Amino acid sequence: MTSRRAVLGTVLGGTTLAALPTVAEAASTGTPAGAVEGEGLAAGTGRAPWTLRNRMDSSGAWAGFLRQQDLIWRKLPKLWHEGPFLGDGRLGTMVYQDPGTNGIRFTVQHGEVQDHRPEFGSGWGTCRLPVGHLTLDPVGTVTAVDWRLSLWNAELTGTVTTDKGSLTFAAFIHDGILAARATADGDEKVRWTFHPEEAISPRKISEEPPAGYVANPPWTTRTTGDIEQVLQPLTGGGQTATAHRRSGDDLLLTVAHSHPSDTRAGEASLKKIQRADAYGVLRDRHTRWWHAFYRKSFVSIPDERLQSFHWIQLYKIASASREGGPVMATSGPWLEPTPWPAVWWNLNVQLEYWIVHGSNHPELDSLASTLRQNQEQLIANVPAAYRSDSAGVGRSSDMFMNRSAPSPGSGGESGNLTWALHNAWLSYRHTMNEALLRDTVYPLLRRAMNYYLHFLQPEDDGKLHLPSTLSPEYPVVPPKDTNYDLALLRWGCATLLEAAERLGVDDPLKPRWREVLAKLTPYPVDGNGFMIGADTPYAQSHRHYSHLLMVYPLYLVNWDQPEQRALIEKSVAHWHALTGAHRGYSYTGAASLYAMMGRGDTALSYLKKFFDPTTRYPCRANTHYTEAGPVIETPLSASQSLHDMLCQSWGGVVRVFPAVPDSWADVTLHDFRTQGAFLVSAARTGGLTRFVRVRSLAGEPLKLRHGLTGGPVTALLDDGSPARTRPTDDGTLAIDLPKNREVLLYAGRRPDLVIAPVTVSEPGEPWGLP
Repeated sequence: MTSRRAVLGTVLGGTTLAALPTVAEAASTGTPAGAVEGEGLAAGTGRAPWTLRNRMDSSGAWAGFLRQQDLIWRKLPKLWHEGPFLGDGRLGTMVYQDPGTNGIRFTVQHGEVQDHRPEFGSGWGTCRLPVGHLTLDPVGTVTAVDWRLSLWNAELTGTVTTDKGSLTFAAFIHDGILAARATADGDEKVRWTFHPEEAISPRKISEEPPAGYVANPPWTTRTTGDIEQVLQPLTGGGQTATAHRRSGDDLLLTVAHSHPSDTRAGEASLKKIQRADAYGVLRDRHTRWWHAFYRKSFVSIPDERLQSFHWIQLYKIASASREGGPVMATSGPWLEPTPWPAVWWNLNVQLEYWIVHGSNHPELDSLASTLRQNQEQLIANVPAAYRSDSAGVGRSSDMFMNRSAPSPGSGGESGNLTWALHNAWLSYRHTMNEALLRDTVYPLLRRAMNYYLHFLQPEDDGKLHLPSTLSPEYPVVPPKDTNYDLALLRWGCATLLEAAERLGVDDPLKPRWREVLAKLTPYPVDGNGFMIGADTPYAQSHRHYSHLLMVYPLYLVNWDQPEQRALIEKSVAHWHALTGAHRGYSYTGAASLYAMMGRGDTALSYLKKFFDPTTRYPCRANTHYTEAGPVIETPLSASQSLHDMLCQSWGGVVRVFPAVPDSWADVTLHDFRTQGAFLVSAARTGGLTRFVRVRSLAGEPLKLRHGLTGGPVTALLDDGSPARTRPTDDGTLAIDLPKNREVLLYAGRRPDLVIAPVTVSEPGEPWGLP
């Protein structure tokens, strides 16, 4: 089988990977490795099995650790990006002072609630639509608050003190139900009110509706027993329905959306509340889900505020996305006034989902399931002449990917579907789920490449060239041969060849893909590095790094190629030298690029720019982010930058602690998922890697850069027997590791094999308004 590295080497014109500094030689089969005192020997082997001692194996340990990461409020949040947030992948709420009143607002928004008039585009015709909000209305004037968002329980608890008394409340969201419990002391009273909101695009804050747009009809209300409903019909067909019920101290609320049915949402929301479990039963189910969720992986770093931020991002994406649910819009399930009430496919979606891989949470990947479910729509998005073999998507769409794709030569963005499929490929590589490759990635990537191939033309230089396409959001006349598209075209053809081999498919297009890789024009480059496209230098500030995709995240041009290092370095430096248009993800992107170079201190310096309150667009108090409206991808991509500093897996090699800053002397990883479906655990103390454990979930070839120093490296399988290992010429260690087996590596004497939180060396205050 041709390796991915070999295929990509062909892509890059035959460049080879240079040898890295020599790693310590691992113990080969037959090398003695004595039993540790006190451990039993495996029967018949003469070897001592080993196990990791996981101090995070109890609910008490997890509750204590995550409590230190919680968000805290001692001041009343007045804006959405200051307050607590809850969600279950569809229903979402943010909590802050109701503008202009004394109430506490609990927004009620839902990822599936949208308009259905594609003729008006994604900003108005198929946009996310507001639902409404609850208010908890005190009798008196608020004088103090004391709130905590518990990550462990995914629950907001707290008190509101007023000049009349106090309110104590708790709230969570589970299985489509917002559940709240509130009690009053003194002269206070618990008063809940649901306020429907006009079903109009949140884009109204920045522009008038398009010509011919007709407003959605007004909502109506209905009471069935003790359940109150708000029913919102839609001009384009369909219905949104909200149902809620008060029972003693408890309130339960749900939202349903149907299309094309004008009544099904009302029926569904009513039944949901009628059949809902009691508050306590619902809470037990809710906390069981979250407690199991967190145990799937563990990361601990000594920077207290950044560590907390990372765990909040895991909580955030689990609140915003679940496999099979709606793909995340730019705001996730939390809708506020915004110019972007849709799904953006030219960077936002891709950055949103990277975090699910390393954190070992494929169950959150609604991007891959959205691609699988909407293949017919992706075909319909291209002009009729190309639907027999092509597919695509435009810049933005609804949750069903309904947006016409511009054709190459039209000056539009042609690579967005291919980039989204790179995410799906990463999901495959991290799980080795062949069904995902066979049923989603391969057929759609084949169509995405065919769309390019219709327009790819040979020129007098003997090379294949692309007509005018847009490098996302670079504000010039779209050039030919954009690096954005050339990188995606190279990656797509190389990946199809690898996928066909893995699937055993003798695809008749394989010669064409090989021809593209052999003859595609080189990336346009000038004295400052990678250009936007042919005859178009990178000459003005650009927030996207679309012209650098071949470096990150595609790794087609990478740091393992010494002849490319100067080009990579000057390209990244020049991108950041022009600063006017930079946004939060410009900093997180730079952090990941420098992490690929192994420069942990530089990576951290760029990552911290995102948290610097003096920058124009910093991370907000609740770890959300806003430009002209909510933009969820940037904080999530910041956690991916952290992942890239701690563990990387590209080019067929797993790299442990490749770019750890000098200030992080101690780091713990446990069950970090990598390409090849490996789970990596490792501990770093005193600035040195002490051990690395790798578990294989799929039996893929393992090549490892472990970073162990300080003596001969021992490699033991889980039964204590020596692993078969082979050092390779590029500084990696190849290890024979069967499926469902583990290997342990350490240098010198065997260290304590402990998974535990590290000691904080850089204290920081909690997120929220502490």
